[in-house]
Amino acid sequence: MESAPVVVDIERSFAAFDDVWAPKIVARYNGNEIRLVRTEGEWVWHRHDETDELFIILEGEFEMAFRDQVVTVGPGEMLLVPRGVEHRPAARKGQVRLILIDPDGTPNTGDVATATTAVEL
Repeated sequence: MESAPVVVDIERSFAAFDDVWAPKIVARYNGNEIRLVRTEGEWVWHRHDETDELFIILEGEFEMAFRDQVVTVGPGEMLLVPRGVEHRPAARKGQVRLILIDPDGTPNTGDVATATTAVEL
């Protein structure tokens, strides 16, 4: 059976939620979840031992602290955090909207016990 193409209206999807640091799954492909996330303030230090993590910044200035440096990315830029690298995301200059791509079921802190569970939008 053939599947139909999927179109996601990103603006409409972001308009459907206001909470921060709470990923919303808007699509899936090849075992990955496409998550929309609003961020504001600072998140926790964490790492993902099993997977890389990909952030695509749509709006705002996003900061990623690593133990030896801080990387700042803005709209139209993406950041790849390699697996096993400890990091702490932050949005210090107001809210950031981003797309996060992770394998299905990946906890956003790398640990199910401390994660905010991604939910279908």
